[in-house]
Amino acid sequence: MIIFHTARLALREITPDDSMFILKLLNSDSFIKYIGRRNINTIPEAEKYISDKFVKSYRNNGFGFYIMELTECKTPIGICGLVKRGWLDDIDLGFALLSEYEGKGYAFEASKGMLEYSFNELNIKKIAAITVPDNTRSINLLKKLGMKDGGTIMHPEENKELLLFLYTTGNG
Repeated sequence: MIIFHTARLALREITPDDSMFILKLLNSDSFIKYIGRRNINTIPEAEKYISDKFVKSYRNNGFGFYIMELTECKTPIGICGLVKRGWLDDIDLGFALLSEYEGKGYAFEASKGMLEYSFNELNIKKIAAITVPDNTRSINLLKKLGMKDGGTIMHPEENKELLLFLYTTGNG
């Protein structure tokens, strides 16, 4: 199911048919470096991850992460979406791309669309984003979106400090 379109992308729900792509994305160097290792090493593990994380979020929250695919050729290039973490007060915007699609404006385009969708369709008034302090590309993208510095927060499971950004209706 397509959630929305941007100029170059369609964002759609992740299904078990996307297991090969999710396996590749979760094991890409930049995903592991900036987001973390998920220990998903086989297609069946990717299918279970899709069911346990993405599909469950759609069902329980009415939102989640979505495949970013190029409109022209339907090639999946990354994910973008929303997650409700038990340890974070606000719903969190997140994104990840395969390395060959980084630096082309796709993450900004999808994230901007996701913020608009969040406010206009889901009626969410405040969105957070977190990133590790050395992920300068993500930090710059979050600032470009109009997100404001929210200080730092400790990730309770990984015991590492993260930068927090916040966006409320009317920020930008």
